[in-house]
Amino acid sequence: MTSIDDYRQTRESLHAVAEQLLAGPEYARSKTIRLIPVPGGFATVQEPRLAVRADVLLLDDLPIGKLDGATIAELATAAGVEPGMPEGVYASRTTFDPNAPLFVDARQSRILTSAYGLGDAALRALAPDRTPVLWPEHFDLGIDIDEVNYGVSPGDALIGEPYAYVGPWRPRTGDFWNQSFGAARTIAELGDLDALTEFFREGRRRAAE
Repeated sequence: MTSIDDYRQTRESLHAVAEQLLAGPEYARSKTIRLIPVPGGFATVQEPRLAVRADVLLLDDLPIGKLDGATIAELATAAGVEPGMPEGVYASRTTFDPNAPLFVDARQSRILTSAYGLGDAALRALAPDRTPVLWPEHFDLGIDIDEVNYGVSPGDALIGEPYAYVGPWRPRTGDFWNQSFGAARTIAELGDLDALTEFFREGRRRAAE
């Protein structure tokens, strides 16, 4: 298996965990699906206090199980929650079987979650009055300002690695806008926090033209 395959499978497993093990139980108990990036992973913002750190699931900051090789159903039992989707909130969803083993490579997970960490810092620099949200539906971290979405995706069918995006609600034209939804640059291409922040700032300037 290549590192690309490792990353894709890790991303798909973590997306399923985010939806079925974090956001689903959170919505059932606290009526929100919002998740946030935390050092080395991501977490719920309300009860139950569940988090992923690399390849480990935590409850109230205490590790309760390794993700790799476990099933969502098994981990839910260990956490004392009922696994499932946040029903009635959005239509698109992962189709990961909660009884199938997860594949979570710790190194690939750190690549994914470090992109969220960079994105969180850059989005807060762009708009200090906004709180970035990790949305379980598309598994991306984002904010919107003046009808423009700014965020970081861990990758998808279009771009298979972590990338930053600027997505105006109304299409724009020009060299900056290199995707049908707006503009995207991979995190590897941007390289660091300063470049990522400047990409968002340039997107904001261009969107205002």
